[in-house]
Amino acid sequence: MKSILLHFLLLLFWVDGAVCSLKKLEFNRDIRPILSDACFHCHGPDEADRQGGLRLDLEEFAFDPGKSGMQAIVPGDLDKSEMIFRIYLPEDDEEHMPPIDSEKFLTKEQKKTLERWVEEGAGFEDHWSFITPVRPEFPEKTSNEHPVDAFVLHKLDDKGWFMRKEADKETLLRRASLDLIGLPPTLEQLDAFLSDSSPDAYARLLDRLLDSPHFGERMALEWLDLARYADSNGFQSDGSRDIWMWRDWLVDAFNRNLSFDQFTIEQLAGDLLVNPTEKQVIATGFNRNHRLNGEAGRIEEEWFVETVIDRLETTGATWMGLTLTCARCHDHKYDPISQKEFYQMFAFFNSVEETGVLHPKGKFGVNTPPILKVLNEKQKKIRNSLEKDIINAAQEVKAAEKKMPQAFGEWKAKQRKVIAQQKLANIWEVFEEESTSTKLGSRLSRQEDGSLLAQGKNPKGDVYHLKGRTKLKKIGALKIEVLKHPSLPSGGPGRASNGNFVLTGLEAKFIFEDQEKVPVRIEWGGADADYEQEKWPIEAVLQNTNKLNQEDSSGWAIGAFEEKNRHDRKAVFWAKSPVEIPSDSTLQISLYHKSKYSDHNIGRFKILLSAENEVSLDQNHSLPNSVISLLSIENENLSENEQTKLNHFFRQKTDHPLRLAKQKEKEIREKKAKFEEGLPSTLVMQERKQARTAYVLHRGEYDQRREKVGRSLPQALPPMADGDPMNRLGFAKWLVSEDHPLTARVWVNRLWERLFGVGIVKTSEDFGSQVEWPSHPKLLDWLAVEFVNPRALPAVNNKPAQPWDMKAMIKFIMLSKTYRQSSHAPESLYLEDPENRFLARGPRLRLPAEIIRDQALAVSGLLVPKIGGPSVRPYMPEKVWDETSTFGNLLNYKADTGEGLYRRSIYTIWKRTSAPPSMLLFDAPNREVCMPKRSRTNTPLQALALMNEVTYVEASRALAVKMVKDTRAQNSREKINLGYRLATGRTPTKESLEILSEGLEKRWSDFKSNPAAAKSLVALGDSKLESQLDEVELAAYTTIASILLNLDRVLMKD
Repeated sequence: MKSILLHFLLLLFWVDGAVCSLKKLEFNRDIRPILSDACFHCHGPDEADRQGGLRLDLEEFAFDPGKSGMQAIVPGDLDKSEMIFRIYLPEDDEEHMPPIDSEKFLTKEQKKTLERWVEEGAGFEDHWSFITPVRPEFPEKTSNEHPVDAFVLHKLDDKGWFMRKEADKETLLRRASLDLIGLPPTLEQLDAFLSDSSPDAYARLLDRLLDSPHFGERMALEWLDLARYADSNGFQSDGSRDIWMWRDWLVDAFNRNLSFDQFTIEQLAGDLLVNPTEKQVIATGFNRNHRLNGEAGRIEEEWFVETVIDRLETTGATWMGLTLTCARCHDHKYDPISQKEFYQMFAFFNSVEETGVLHPKGKFGVNTPPILKVLNEKQKKIRNSLEKDIINAAQEVKAAEKKMPQAFGEWKAKQRKVIAQQKLANIWEVFEEESTSTKLGSRLSRQEDGSLLAQGKNPKGDVYHLKGRTKLKKIGALKIEVLKHPSLPSGGPGRASNGNFVLTGLEAKFIFEDQEKVPVRIEWGGADADYEQEKWPIEAVLQNTNKLNQEDSSGWAIGAFEEKNRHDRKAVFWAKSPVEIPSDSTLQISLYHKSKYSDHNIGRFKILLSAENEVSLDQNHSLPNSVISLLSIENENLSENEQTKLNHFFRQKTDHPLRLAKQKEKEIREKKAKFEEGLPSTLVMQERKQARTAYVLHRGEYDQRREKVGRSLPQALPPMADGDPMNRLGFAKWLVSEDHPLTARVWVNRLWERLFGVGIVKTSEDFGSQVEWPSHPKLLDWLAVEFVNPRALPAVNNKPAQPWDMKAMIKFIMLSKTYRQSSHAPESLYLEDPENRFLARGPRLRLPAEIIRDQALAVSGLLVPKIGGPSVRPYMPEKVWDETSTFGNLLNYKADTGEGLYRRSIYTIWKRTSAPPSMLLFDAPNREVCMPKRSRTNTPLQALALMNEVTYVEASRALAVKMVKDTRAQNSREKINLGYRLATGRTPTKESLEILSEGLEKRWSDFKSNPAAAKSLVALGDSKLESQLDEVELAAYTTIASILLNLDRVLMKD
């Protein structure tokens, strides 16, 4: 009996102790996730959808009675808490919470947790990510540990776990190299690190990698996803754009360790800085990476709104880890962001000087404004030279103006002498056609005076074509003289029985033997005639310019049905501006007779051409008759008005010094404009002088404007600092202010995710109220505070850490034991913590798509390590772009030749509707929109790509060449050992070496019996194959190299 009682007391003590040892619940850790998932949809921030008058996300409302009059939560009183009562009702009860039709459910454990929370007093907290972090104290007994290790070990102690030992130096070197530059170490680097036994060898290794120009390329990879970077505009046409200069800026910013606060400001508002540099303006391309719609029928205003919303959503996701888009149509269901606040933030981004849609020529590669022309040093010298030439030309214009009175006097004297000697030049040249043709069978014969006479049939609506060349350098006017002839009915000049004609159209154009060249047409700007029949004016010919073959057209006639009008007539047509005669061209002149009168064709005519386009109908010489008359009067006898007329003609019609000087200045300016037109450009932000008005948009629809709103920030977040401008610049500064609760946390969490595979906050894309509780909340806050105000961050290459120092933070985490520990662990640990959230082992995860490809190129020796520049076209399937686009200039994909095939993957051309297939297979996004986080899958298609895609087959062959030719390897085993070390960064085990050796022998034998297969395999790829290499041997080693590049330890970072 005593024994039973003792056991009972012990049991009671154990139960009571277990209860007593339970830690008090934390609202953010234990309760908010339950309420956010199951309750906030109906009882959260969204006022429009809030049910029963109950709001559970804020303490000041949670204890209020609902519409039913009952109180959902009564602290410390389960019986009076209606929420507790309803969660235990039968599921088919209409008052059961959450409602059955919401498809939300609470587990037994969650119900018990809510009960316990109410019993403990129902304490509330603001959502942790909206509270400015403070530097937490280190856990007890960890004062000598690296700060990261201190927090990690404390959590491991709670679970009774411990860290693994430090990874071996080969693993550590490869891990660090892949994380910092995205490339594997070379054998020389590997051997040097293995032989370096100094205590700071690893720290110096990190400094070397952080100082590599390839560091920026590796860091840029995830940022390109955030920025939705692509080389095309998206949508149906998906034509090309040039914004690679922003990518170059990004790589450079990481390499020069631009502090993250400045990194933020320059990308979001570099154009608004005082006297921004060219680089700072280029940086604003971050928010010009969005798609641009060029589809027919698009509504410009709608897509302007979509562009601005995309910009806001991207900024919110990138810097704050918030799903702001959920507040576009209504108040956010879960986070304290109202719809009004969404459009108040929208207002920061809607005043860029843009339409929001694609440039009319955007599908053919023309960048959509606002843009920035960017010059290299050679181009800057050319521009500077042209600008000096313009200044000099402008000075010559001023000098010429002063000489004009003297030039005017000299001109009058010269012209009087010419007139006296009767040597005035004729400004008209008779067009001497080389061939003639008619459309309907008549013929044209040349007369002694240069005119053409129509003979033979007189068909209805005939068209005369004349082809020939002229000695003129340009054509400014065309004169047609219609002439009488005895052979014509009633003497002409028309072929109608009454001597009349109707000219309905006149076309003059330069044609080329090369029919692919587009003809150059002379555009008529005006016309005049010495006589016009009523209702049949010369102007009608101009009106028919774009409908030359239209039947029953009006035109120019002279009323020759009356004998008094049967005279020679003439008409002149002036070009809008003189047209330079293209080289290797022929002038074709066509006369159309498409009136309702069947036989009204011209009978006899003469065509004359002039280089001037401001000649009068009766003007035959370079000087009009009126000017000749004035020049016949001596200067002293000219009236003031006559002097003015002469001076006006001199200034307007002659090649005087001022005109020549102005023409020279114009030509230089045009040369500069043409030069600048051909310069490369990049998309940038440019603020309007006058801000656009913003409105709350009902249901997020562009045309459903409601309340007018100004720029403002969400009340749940800190206000903007006093003195900062209420624009994008102020917004950017606000994001990186010390008291902003999200920005630093989001960045360090993304860094943690990149290094370890999973963030401290698992949902790195969402820091809102639905986020999972951080695995190490105090560590996250400590890192965030340290990032902004460093105390412990190490120097990088002897440069002390600065606030928001990205390189220093990366080095700091990588120096920790947590990062350096081995990934080898018992299977049980992988089962208990498959995502390694508690960090009892080192990181082990599949490499991103780009690094898998870059690694293959690097170990094979094919990689071209050039930094920056326009995007390149590596191997991809032919016509890969044609499946998704039938318009635009990105069709008929053709791979580059030469170095473009072997550049790093971040330089691969990225077409949104058809992103690189092999990268998509490895979970790269299409970059239609901002992508904060990639998935990580393992599929059979990935293996097929690695074994068959040209890039990897060629890389295998190139690696095989290195194995075969390396003089350090004397036999097959040593060659395999060499290839293994190149591919994995490690020395193979005896077992691995044995398996690979046996495989080599078998494949060598197979290829020996089938040399054609060997020849086919080693022929793949654009890189040249040395002729002295044995194809059978090389093919055998190529298959071994392919196996090496497909090994788990090559595709994984461990």
